[in-house]
Amino acid sequence: MEKKRSKSLSYTSLYSLNYYNLFWVFVLMCIFGVLYETTLVFLRHQIIESRSGLIYGPFNPVYGVGGVLITALLMPLSKQRYLWILLPGMVIGGIFEYVCSFFQEKIFGTVSWNYQNNPLNLGNRTNLAYCFIWGLLGLFWVKVFYPKFAALIKKVPKKILKPLTIAMTVFMILNMLISFTAVYRQSERRKGIPASNFIMELIDKYYTDEFLSQIYTNAYPTE
Repeated sequence: MEKKRSKSLSYTSLYSLNYYNLFWVFVLMCIFGVLYETTLVFLRHQIIESRSGLIYGPFNPVYGVGGVLITALLMPLSKQRYLWILLPGMVIGGIFEYVCSFFQEKIFGTVSWNYQNNPLNLGNRTNLAYCFIWGLLGLFWVKVFYPKFAALIKKVPKKILKPLTIAMTVFMILNMLISFTAVYRQSERRKGIPASNFIMELIDKYYTDEFLSQIYTNAYPTE
């Protein structure tokens, strides 16, 4: 009885979806996304170009948020058979990719991917092949990688983990806020809308179209 209880407590602690675990999943997947896309572009075209989603650092928040969603929604299914993890992972990944593409186009007037030439696509925003990849990634993540990742986070002393997480959280919030504002302001400039306040004037001065084009190399205007 004592051994069973100990195992149960250990499992609960290891798979805990607390803020520390989810935040560092977000950071890890942000970096993974940049490395993955940079490598893919290099293999296809033999060039190295930016695939960052934020202005400062090698972070792509699309992958970060996707990683958090996959972790939070699939970990409760981690003891199920492979198929019952793969299929929800496909659905979650497909919906998430579609929503990201939709809002990028509506808010910023740009698109970063288009599957119009791929079979079984949904509104050119996602397709069955990439949904399957999302499902496979989710399956391997919850079955293999996340337990090891959670165990690693658990080993970090709280006196180090807590201030590091707070500092990184503040940095990521500011980074996302600046990046969002700069890209949104760029979409306004394309429409000929002048800067409405001092902050937007600073954005125009320091985050020019030329500067942003070096970071968001695959974000194409829809108009």
